[in-house]
Amino acid sequence: MKYFVLICALLMTSILFAQKSSVKDITFEGLKRVDASLLRRLIKVKPEMKYDSLRVATDIERLNRLPAVANATVTKVENRDGSYSLKYKIVENFTIIPGLRASEANDGSFAFRISVFEFNFLGQSQIIGGFYQQDVFSSYGAYWEAPFLFTNKLGLGVNYIKNVTFEPIYFNDATVNYQKNDAGFEVYGLYEINFHNKAELGVRVYGESYDFDDTTIDAGLPNNLNADKVLVRGEYETNFLNIDYQYIFGFRNLLDVRYVTGGKGFLKDAFIGKNATEYFKRVGGKGNWASRLQVGYASFNDTEFAPFTIDNQFNLRGAGNDIDRGTSFVFLNTEYRHTLIEKGWFVLQGNAFVDAGSIRQPRSDFDTLASADRLELYSGLGLRFIHKRIFNAVIRLDYGFGLGTSNNRGLVFGIGQYF
Repeated sequence: MKYFVLICALLMTSILFAQKSSVKDITFEGLKRVDASLLRRLIKVKPEMKYDSLRVATDIERLNRLPAVANATVTKVENRDGSYSLKYKIVENFTIIPGLRASEANDGSFAFRISVFEFNFLGQSQIIGGFYQQDVFSSYGAYWEAPFLFTNKLGLGVNYIKNVTFEPIYFNDATVNYQKNDAGFEVYGLYEINFHNKAELGVRVYGESYDFDDTTIDAGLPNNLNADKVLVRGEYETNFLNIDYQYIFGFRNLLDVRYVTGGKGFLKDAFIGKNATEYFKRVGGKGNWASRLQVGYASFNDTEFAPFTIDNQFNLRGAGNDIDRGTSFVFLNTEYRHTLIEKGWFVLQGNAFVDAGSIRQPRSDFDTLASADRLELYSGLGLRFIHKRIFNAVIRLDYGFGLGTSNNRGLVFGIGQYF
């Protein structure tokens, strides 16, 4: 009997202790378009669980990464019985985002791309939208992605893209302009391995063709190239970023590998791999240092129809559009961002940047990547006009100019940070 009373006393003590350190209830404040059921699925702290401050902090980071959330904070209230009530305060982003990009096309004409995307479709952090592009020729695409469609880890995405582009292809000292057609569907799955790691696996079925766009050409050059292709794509992201409105710190790595089959000749089967590593550091109260290293490799090196280019929008600001083409590359972008004005929802940021890199031309060796005469170096200044309550609402203006052997320079306009 004495032991029975002791056991009961120990059980009662443990129950009372558990109640004192457990989470009694969870509420959300400030929700307008975000569905509370989505947030309850995503956070790892649940009612009746033992309170864990580290897990709560991770949940705050998780919510801040959602496109629909501008900022998330939590308040812990201790109840009379010793349990805790958690109240998450959510500041929502406006998530219907129009996009505009304007530039000079490869043939000297005016080029533009317009888009509209909703990043919180149905309140479930789904993405739906599309684009139209006029860049010598017309292109368009439509997208739908639901990262939490099946569970809080497993989702699905589909898209259809028809790209018709003006592509300069470089044969020795001659530049031949082609019209490239690329149209097809992609289906892919998304899986969150854990808070810091996620993966995608997709299949795209598409047709690809190259036709002369020049009126006077060498009859010996390839023309009317056609292939019905299947692309298998894998993507792996490691994300240790912390986001506080316009400020970011931490690092992220994104690996993208693809195998393309169904081609032949100049458009033959290929393995293509790319990796981007980003590092961000807070500097003082208003500064942010950001750097990105990109490397890429394509297995087919004996064709001028190479997949990688040097371009204003993707790697070297001020270089121009598709000024060179290759089968491997190394690019480094680094910039210092500084908040000049911050008033309520509005932020004006200035930045100074240096972009450098090299591309391996078709039919050349790997060591040409390290050759001094292949190195491209650009520097410049820019401005960022930021709306803190609209997801990715950053109007970007950069002016870059070549250093050393390069004399190219120019203004680069876009939506969103460069990286």
